[in-house]
This record gives sequence, C-alpha cells and structure tokens, in this order.
Amino acid sequence: MPAHPVDARVRRSRTALETALRELVAERDLAQLSVSDITKRAGVTRSTFYEHYSDVHDLAAAACTSMFDGLVAATPAAGRDLPRDGRSPDSPLPKLFAHVAEHAALYRAVIGRDGSARVINHLLQRIAIAVHVSRGPAEAVPPTHADDPAAIPHDPAAAFVAGALLGIVLDWLHHGCPGTPEQLGATVWPQLLAGTAAAGVPGGLDPDRRTGTAPTPVV
Repeated sequence: MPAHPVDARVRRSRTALETALRELVAERDLAQLSVSDITKRAGVTRSTFYEHYSDVHDLAAAACTSMFDGLVAATPAAGRDLPRDGRSPDSPLPKLFAHVAEHAALYRAVIGRDGSARVINHLLQRIAIAVHVSRGPAEAVPPTHADDPAAIPHDPAAAFVAGALLGIVLDWLHHGCPGTPEQLGATVWPQLLAGTAAAGVPGGLDPDRRTGTAPTPVV
C-alpha cells in the first residue's frame, strides 16, 4: 500500500514548513522571511518547499488555516443568529474578538502592518464566502463547494460584512487590542447592523434574504 507512506511524508513536510513559518514570524516580519530561511528552520529542501507552496505568502495562508477556521466559524453572519429588528441583547461579536485576541501576535504577523496583502485577501475571501453561505438556503451551495470562490455568486452584502469585520479586526490589532472583546463587540454590533441597512444592499443582514427587508438600524 505505497500511498500511505507518501501521504505521511507529505503531511510531515507540510507540518514542518508551516510550523517553521509560525515560529519565524514570531521573531521577524513576514516580509523579511525567505524560502531559504523557512526551509532551513524546517529541515527540508527548497525543492520540497516548492512541491507544496508557490511562495512564502502561500505558505503563510496555509500555516494559519486552522486559526482562520476559528475566525470564520466565529463570524456572526448566519441568518439564524441575527434578529429581525436589528436588536440583540447578546452580541455574537465577542466570540470573534476573543479569538483574535488569543492569537493576536500571529494575526499581526500575517495580516498586520508588515503582513501579507495576499493573506489579507485570502482571509477576506474566506469570510465573504462564509457570510454568503450562511445567508442563503443550505441547498444553494453544495458543502463540497462552500470554500470555492468560483461556486459563490456575486454577493455585495457578504462582501460588505466581510470587509467591515476584517477592517475592525485590523484596526483593533493595530491599536494593541484595547478594551475587552465584550466591550468592542457591544460597540460594533449595532453599528454593523445599522451600516448594512444604510448601505441599501438587498437583503442586508436580514435572516431571510427573500423578504428583501433590511434590519432596523439601532440608534
């Protein structure tokens, strides 16, 4: 059964490279890292690196996949989590900001001031896809295509929410994550709802897009 040893080697190589990337960005800026730096730390050859990743940015996105999974999972975009009247006594945002705070150093390294624009775009796209999928009928996008940008139609509301959330995260990281996730969540949640309504995007954050009714702004 030759496939299993090969798969194991691939996993070991990828794990070594991704671990090396995470270790190195704790020591210096992502922009300062070279493929040679990473392969030396990982104990693999350059040819092995290029078997799995196109460049350092590609590796950075892969190395943070599990962390990004946590952020996407905490995205408060699912229609079932959003009230029709735009008011929520329990904002879902603290969970998202708590996740960011827990991994603040790595987030700053890969999407902060000295991070990677390509990784930022990768994360923005993932959030937008998650928002789109959660806003629509479950059968609209097959689960096997839920992370495939080509399978997701143009969705301005999803792009709006993803951009707003990621922008808030970047600003919070830039300022050293002041306050608590609960405080930031309480401040941002009504603004996010009101901003989506003011943008006039069909469906907005309405739990049922088919009604075309945007949530009532909170004032």
